[in-house]
This record gives sequence, structure tokens and C-alpha cells, in this order.
Amino acid sequence: MEETQASVSTRSAGIRYGIISAIISFAYFIILTVSGVAAQGVWSWIGYLVTAVLIFLAQKYFKENGDGFMSYGQGMGVAFWEGLISTAIYTPLFYIYVKFIDSGFVEMIKEKQIEGMQEKGMSDEQIDQAMSIASNFMTPEAMLGFGLVFGIIGFLIIGLIVTIFTQKKNPELLA
Repeated sequence: MEETQASVSTRSAGIRYGIISAIISFAYFIILTVSGVAAQGVWSWIGYLVTAVLIFLAQKYFKENGDGFMSYGQGMGVAFWEGLISTAIYTPLFYIYVKFIDSGFVEMIKEKQIEGMQEKGMSDEQIDQAMSIASNFMTPEAMLGFGLVFGIIGFLIIGLIVTIFTQKKNPELLA
């Protein structure tokens, strides 16, 4: 009797690491928020790096628990599912935090944006005009919507890059 090895799917690998990614992302957000550091500059880059590492780990898991190979499309499938699940978990948690736990969070972000514009030498009129436009997008509800869309897009962009290096084509399929 021949044993068959259960193969992992792109969806199952993505879901597994999507949950892990959401937990890590939300913990990172809370740590930055509690410490009073905005996720800007180097802190943003650390977040992108963590996302790339988690996509890499998910793709490695897919290869190790499958047939050892991963096409570019499969790698993007893993990144898509990871991004979808991570975003679907993280974004509502972020919304709950901003809407109900720390209602001053949005005001803090607005103040940091004003400080940044002042440092760039913008006039008070320019700042007022920019903030009147930006205020429409700086509600918890708008952040929820943008977070869902751009979270998945961000994962896909990072996944495009990571998958270039992690793909491993099956030589039998190339012949």
C-alpha cells in the first residue's frame, strides 16, 4: 500500500501565516502607539520588512509541506491569502481601537501631519487647505475602508518582490 503525502494548498499556507501576521502587526501597532512613536520613517520600513519575512516564511512552509516546488503563481497565491486574512483580522481590530479605545488617535495623527507640513515650510493657508481635504479621509470608518483595500495591495506588492526570490520551479514541468 502506497502512502500519499498530504499537500498544503496556497490558501491553507496563506491563512496560517495570515493569522500570525495579523497578530504580529496588531502587537507592533499597539507597541508603537503606547510608546508614542508613529509608524513613520524607519518604523514603517520595519513593518514592511516584517511583512516580507512573513511572506517568505509562508512560502517556505508551502514548499516544505508540499512537493518542494512553488511556481510564481503559487507564491503569489500564498501572498494573496496571507494578505487577505491578515488584513481582514488586523483592520477591524485597528478600527475598534481607534473608534472606541483611543479616540484621540486620529487627532494625534492630524497633529503629526500638521507638524510635518510646518517643517516643510508650508503656509498656514496651505496647511488648512490640505487638512480640510485630509480630514475627510481621517475618520475611523475611512481608515477601515482604506486599510482593507491597501492592506491587501501592500501584501501583493511585497509578495511580487519576495516571490521572485522564493519561487522554485518543478523541473519535471519544464520539460
